[in-house]
Amino acid sequence: MRILGIESSCDETAAAVVEDGERVLSSVVASQMATHGKYGGVVPELASREHLRAIVLVVREALESAGTTLDDLAAIAATVGPGLVGSLLVGLTYAKSLSFARGVPLIAVNHIEGHIHAVVMEAKRDGSPVQLPAMALVASGGHTHLFEVREGFRYRLLGRTRDDAAGEAFDKVAKLLGYGYPGGPIIDRLAPHGDPKAVRFTFARMKGNALDFSFSGLKTAVLRWVEARNMEAEIAARRALLRENPVPAVEEWLAVTPRATRDLLASFQHAVIHELLTRAVAAAESIGARALIISGGVACNSGLRAAAQGMRLAYPVYFPSPGLSTDNAAMIAAAAFPKLARGEFAALDVKAQPNLALA
Repeated sequence: MRILGIESSCDETAAAVVEDGERVLSSVVASQMATHGKYGGVVPELASREHLRAIVLVVREALESAGTTLDDLAAIAATVGPGLVGSLLVGLTYAKSLSFARGVPLIAVNHIEGHIHAVVMEAKRDGSPVQLPAMALVASGGHTHLFEVREGFRYRLLGRTRDDAAGEAFDKVAKLLGYGYPGGPIIDRLAPHGDPKAVRFTFARMKGNALDFSFSGLKTAVLRWVEARNMEAEIAARRALLRENPVPAVEEWLAVTPRATRDLLASFQHAVIHELLTRAVAAAESIGARALIISGGVACNSGLRAAAQGMRLAYPVYFPSPGLSTDNAAMIAAAAFPKLARGEFAALDVKAQPNLALA
């Protein structure tokens, strides 16, 4: 059984073919980083335009790389939400067109569920399937959620961010300090060169749901730290480096990053990781979880991976491979297989849902 997955929820145009829910035959991603980097974030109108340019070529390449034709498919899966509505419409409309033209069933997939299934798919392939119930932390530039994953892949939301997502906090702090967009990977590369305990950050106690997250205060604390120091020349030097070289090496970044700023970055990353793992473990213990899943773009963070794998827990911690941590279509196809088994097909009038919930 082969499913073609199509993902276009934000700024990545992606297509993939997955076989039997565990074997990735192809995974193609067209990045828009160069388009949005100059603006310091994703511009929705530009994102949808770039999806239109890339969608046909990306799907064609995914099929050809997998040695698959549309007639070989058991279904076509597409992200229906959440995400940017203009971006979602491009991938979903193209999937509808292929489904209608070839009479192949259409499956609508929640983007967040896709991130969870990226882990489930690889664990199954590697012979160590995720045991349920599991706790899933999905952390990216747009999401920071804690879900209980029950038998039959049913979900219960236990916690979420009340303001910025974790990945968004990384990107905003990096932009403030002159590191450009996306900033999360840059902070992760520089953090090992600083002292994670040099700058002390505190988090407000959450009223109501103690499993909810809040990162806006942390971002504001970094802003106040910067305002208290004369950093204009330092930040200008980093911006100048970006203009000369859009992808500086670590050594180049270190040359324009004094020790105090390295300590700030290390302390900031340490604080975010501590917040994520503390709540994820508390949530896992509250439901008697048999596994902890950590997925989404922030799952690429090497500091987060090292901290999670260094914890002594009574259950395993699963991460997706880096290529399946960020937005991709293999995870969308993987999430479609349980729906295929249950016969959960979408009608051709299914709408893009930018605020779609998973629960």
